[in-house]
This record gives sequence, structure tokens and C-alpha cells, in this order.
Amino acid sequence: MIHVYLDDSRPCPQGFVLAKDAKECIALLQECEVDILSLDHDLGWMSKQTGMDVVIWLIQQRKFPRTIYIHTSSPSACTQMYQMLYAVKPDELGLYAHRMPEEVLMGVAQGTYPSKP
Repeated sequence: MIHVYLDDSRPCPQGFVLAKDAKECIALLQECEVDILSLDHDLGWMSKQTGMDVVIWLIQQRKFPRTIYIHTSSPSACTQMYQMLYAVKPDELGLYAHRMPEEVLMGVAQGTYPSKP
């Protein structure tokens, strides 16, 4: 199981696989079992695809990771992506309209995520 971080400019957190564009992200989602998916929306000036394309793919394929964080700095895109996913998400999917908390990032980096109570 892997953790995927979709972003074209921010540094990839330790323990995550970086996808710099929607095509790379979708390929990882197709080929691997994904635990945490963290999505950016805007993916560079040259890219015609955005994080929204990944959201649309997830919805069309009904293939969801266990947890999705939307870390984009675009409030309107974040709201739209969240609302689209929320409308169809399975009950067990954790969906968050914000960046990953430090405890999640540290747990993944240290190999202790998910934390055992």
C-alpha cells in the first residue's frame, strides 16, 4: 500500500510517492492500492489537467483510496473537489478539505501510520 502526493511544485513529504501531474496520479491509482491521497488542484502553467481530473476519474471509476486530503491553495477548487467527492464517497473514506496534519505526516515518515492506540 502506498501514499500518493499530487503536486507540481511543493516538496513531496517523506513516505509519499510524488505524482507531478494528473496522468501520473491516475496511473498510480490504477496500479497500486493507495492509502492516503493528497491532492493539489493547479498543476503548473503548462498543464491542461488539474487535480479535478483526478477527482473525476475517482468518481467515474469508483476506485477510492482510504483517505483523501485536498491541500490546494485555491479555496474555490478545494470546495468544488470536496463537494464532488463528498456526494459519492463510501462511508469508510476519510475526506478532508485541508492539508495533512503534522501527526499524519510524521507517522507516515516514521512508518508508524496509522498510529496504534
